[in-house]
Amino acid sequence: SVELVESGGGSVQAGGSPGLSCEASKFVGPSTSYCMAWFRQAPGKEREGVASIDREHKTIYAPSVKGRFTIARDGAKDTLYLQMTSLKPEDTAMYYCAAVQSPVAILDPTWFSYWGQGTQVTVSS
Repeated sequence: SVELVESGGGSVQAGGSPGLSCEASKFVGPSTSYCMAWFRQAPGKEREGVASIDREHKTIYAPSVKGRFTIARDGAKDTLYLQMTSLKPEDTAMYYCAAVQSPVAILDPTWFSYWGQGTQVTVSS
């Protein structure tokens, strides 16, 4: 099954611009058949979609991050990225990479089959 490994989290000051990466492997079929996405979960809250990208690099974003975060994928490296800018304390959460076989971008976590272990992002004011 698909394996996803996130990296790049940590503690940052509000207004910072860190980036996250997710290395994917063991795709069943071509990697381009997968929609890839970032989700996050803060303590005591439900997991929420952050951004998603399909095989044609079409993207969707949660309203709370649109204009601040950018999702991208590199098919040659099977790597998913999330560039975050203008971070706020409310962006503090565990960030997860996820994948599902889909021709279009999806941001509903119930659809996703494969998940990484997560990487923590903590934003201090």
